[in-house]
Amino acid sequence: MRHGVCGGLLILFWLTSGMGQASAQVDQWARFRGPNGTGVSSATGLPSAFGPAAGVVWKTPLPPGHSSPVLTPTRIFVTAHTAEKEHYTLTVLGLDRRSGKLLWQREVPRRQQGRLQNVNGPASPSPVTDGTNVYVFFQDFGLLAFSADGEERWRLPLGPFNPYYGFGASPILVGDALILPVDQDSGSYLIAVDTQTGKVRWKVDRPGVISGYSTPTLYEPASGAKQVVIPESFQLSAYSVADGARVWWVRGLPCEMKSVASYDREYLYINGWGFPQNQPGRQVATVPFEEGLKRYDRDGDGFVGRTEISGTDPMDKMLAPSYGYDAFDLDRDGRLDAREWEVFRRMMASENGLLAIKLGGRGDMSDTAVRWRYQRPVPQVPSTLLYQGILFMVNDSGILTSFDPATGNVLKQGRLKGAIDKYFASPVGADGKVFLVSQDGTVSVVSAAAEWEILGVNALDDEVFATPAIADGRIYVRTKSMLYAFGK
Repeated sequence: MRHGVCGGLLILFWLTSGMGQASAQVDQWARFRGPNGTGVSSATGLPSAFGPAAGVVWKTPLPPGHSSPVLTPTRIFVTAHTAEKEHYTLTVLGLDRRSGKLLWQREVPRRQQGRLQNVNGPASPSPVTDGTNVYVFFQDFGLLAFSADGEERWRLPLGPFNPYYGFGASPILVGDALILPVDQDSGSYLIAVDTQTGKVRWKVDRPGVISGYSTPTLYEPASGAKQVVIPESFQLSAYSVADGARVWWVRGLPCEMKSVASYDREYLYINGWGFPQNQPGRQVATVPFEEGLKRYDRDGDGFVGRTEISGTDPMDKMLAPSYGYDAFDLDRDGRLDAREWEVFRRMMASENGLLAIKLGGRGDMSDTAVRWRYQRPVPQVPSTLLYQGILFMVNDSGILTSFDPATGNVLKQGRLKGAIDKYFASPVGADGKVFLVSQDGTVSVVSAAAEWEILGVNALDDEVFATPAIADGRIYVRTKSMLYAFGK
């Protein structure tokens, strides 16, 4: 429960998709998961076999961090932190894309101690670049901008934050606006910042949105302002880039979202997972708050206290402090009030799954927008990949599934032999291949086909949480201790 031409010649191509009318874009990996978060590159000549001693164009030691590399024609940017658990420092790094040489490293101050749970770290959100500057976010500070040469341009302190696992979403660029969703257990909002000045253009509250970790996708309707589409708790919402107004939404998403959407001309594909008990048919029955008080509120203070939970039925087990209670205690005060209890009930009623959702509209589109649902187990973190007309999804045990995006029908499902592990990195596609990286650093390369076949299995001998970047015949993979550029 609760992400080749050396010297940087850019390849221009026309990307036609349902996220907007055809528009010339730069095929560079400038944000998390590359062009508009698709995970797809037009690069060719990528290797299927590589590793620490094979196919290495260069490798550069890095401090730890889960953020994924982003690229300009001449630079690579990542964020990182030192290894200390409590007294770590935060850093932004700029590398030469051709050689991997570290060009600069800047320390970022810590204004606050961000909440971190499970395997999350203090440098998880990925940078975003406009080719001239790089923009970064740390939950212990806020937003900062640096030039390609490491000169700080501005800083915008934000926070403190309270997402359950710590921050995961990355900022995106829409023109000269830097947009960041802040999905947390209280006080969620969406913010747009001027890239030139670091001043807030607009900030909109999003009541009802709790912790989430998904990075937005840009949607360009046939008319009207551009929109950012955000997978939120319980719903998918689209907000106007012009002023942050919520334009349309679709209810029915799981209670906790971490993945980035894939999309085609008309539809968006999004997967989410909350609890195992959110699988259809396994939902835990709950009761209204008043009945919950009668059942648990032994001291009569009008709250359901952490120490008041007892019993052995499914609701008791879900609320047990050793299991789910802390996820429902949104303000971390050791007691559930009426609002938190209602969120608990909504979380228990939600369903895991992969959904195909029609893009666009006005207001609540829930009754007509969902094209299909797949409700067998889906991954907690990795996003799907829509590439060459096939939708790919890898789950937490190394099972790869290919779907027909039009119907949701499974085309092939099988284990990635030699790579049966947890997955945090999202799959990426290029050169007719799909690249999938497990937590233990095993990179599986499969053919981008309905009846996919394994082309290579490559061990990097180090943990991987970051999603690879692809450009100009190279795949850039960040491990726990190294950044690799692999190529033929």
